[in-house]
Amino acid sequence: MKGFFPDQSDHGAVTPFEYLPCGAITPKAGLALVLTNGLLALATGATAPTYICMKDADAAVTAGTIIPVVRVDKDRIYETTNSAAFSSAKIGQKVTLHTDGLQVTATTASGVAEIVDFDDKAKSGAGGTVHVRF
Repeated sequence: MKGFFPDQSDHGAVTPFEYLPCGAITPKAGLALVLTNGLLALATGATAPTYICMKDADAAVTAGTIIPVVRVDKDRIYETTNSAAFSSAKIGQKVTLHTDGLQVTATTASGVAEIVDFDDKAKSGAGGTVHVRF
């Protein structure tokens, strides 16, 4: 399943939901988001997310629709998948976010998601399990 999902934290606290307005996006649980002009928008590439969406919708919602999100916490590790093989990516390096806002790439230039660990599938192709910290 694609998306950024809270996996573990340094402090053990549960991250509370917040309810914020979004732009005309299709919310997906685990979607990386940032606030832009007062509305939540997709976080991709070298843009570090400040929120993770906690709602699924089948179609785009109207701008201003309130959706549940959790705030990104620097002390929390998130589980996601990779969109390309981590043939040269290493633990401790930072990678960028995929254009779908649901996974990471293997691109380390201007990376925002620090690799904590990843499985063997991530080394050889897309769709492996990757743990990151922002």
